[in-house]
Amino acid sequence: MAPVLALVGATGAVGTVMIDIINNRETVPWGEIRLIASARSAGKKLTVRGEELTVIELTAEAFDGVDVAMFDVPDEISARMGRRSRRPVARVAVDNSGAFQGWSDDVPLSVPEVNADRSASARRGIIADPNCTTLSMMAALGALHRVRAEGLVVASYQAVSGAGKEGVDRLYAELEAVAGKPVGVSAGDVRKTLEAAGLSISDSPNPAPLAFNVVPSAGSYKGDGWYSEELKVANESRKILGIPDLKVSATCVRVPVVTTHSLAVHATFAREVTVEEAHKVFEAQPTIVLVDDPENGVFPTPAEVVGEDPTYVGLGAPGAGLPNTLDFFVCGDNLRKGAALNTYEIAETLAPQLG
Repeated sequence: MAPVLALVGATGAVGTVMIDIINNRETVPWGEIRLIASARSAGKKLTVRGEELTVIELTAEAFDGVDVAMFDVPDEISARMGRRSRRPVARVAVDNSGAFQGWSDDVPLSVPEVNADRSASARRGIIADPNCTTLSMMAALGALHRVRAEGLVVASYQAVSGAGKEGVDRLYAELEAVAGKPVGVSAGDVRKTLEAAGLSISDSPNPAPLAFNVVPSAGSYKGDGWYSEELKVANESRKILGIPDLKVSATCVRVPVVTTHSLAVHATFAREVTVEEAHKVFEAQPTIVLVDDPENGVFPTPAEVVGEDPTYVGLGAPGAGLPNTLDFFVCGDNLRKGAALNTYEIAETLAPQLG
């Protein structure tokens, strides 16, 4: 009997992308797909694989008979559902919130093309989806993982959709306020223009203007100069790659891009990895698109990657004067591979075990 899949948070931004992914699969392994959301969204009709489904309210009873539940809801809701009877409400929960990302090995962080075997070790019945920033570079790093990584220095350029609808709405409002105005030419003129338009920084999810600007602040401040997104990149990279002593330093920057994160990765390995070797590895990985011809201005950018499933990689170069080091640039849609797609791919890998 085919397993039952539940999508929790079906009407949200990531949930909508999950439905799009399911609708565009040639086949799916599910006998039933159940849509679950808040009481406010219950009763809505959504089309999944040609069938109109009614969204049902998020309650414990909604999970009766569910084999795999994909969660994209606030952390506190995921944590509450996951704690019931010390096990999740479904046989396996795949969680895209931050509720379980920092847990012990009882809750694995899974990226199917890197560590699919970790899903089998979900002793609590919960599998965590990594943070979208970490995921954006993991297809490339995982492909190169045949050579042990020893250190990563990462700079991320993060789209506002990573901060949710509030981040997207704020960027559009700021762009509208500065459109056609000669700003960005003197210190503080963007902020003054926004405030004159009624857009106070105190009402923004960012601590500084984002129009005509970049903001080195992503997530919440955790002290010692680190923001939560930077700590997630470090801790999750170690856990996913299975290298507890991996040296990682990350700087995460919010940029005026709607969707698709970019990362400049400076990776040091146990031996030399040439650009030619890396190209062959990337070309062999079906979830990577290699776009690397800088002499002719060919490299990945968010505007050319948004809405796509693969990770795009380019600008491969040996670390200047540094042994065993490779630099490259990656772009990945943070709502697809950075969230919805990876969550669904985890669920798909579990389906044969649960049918």
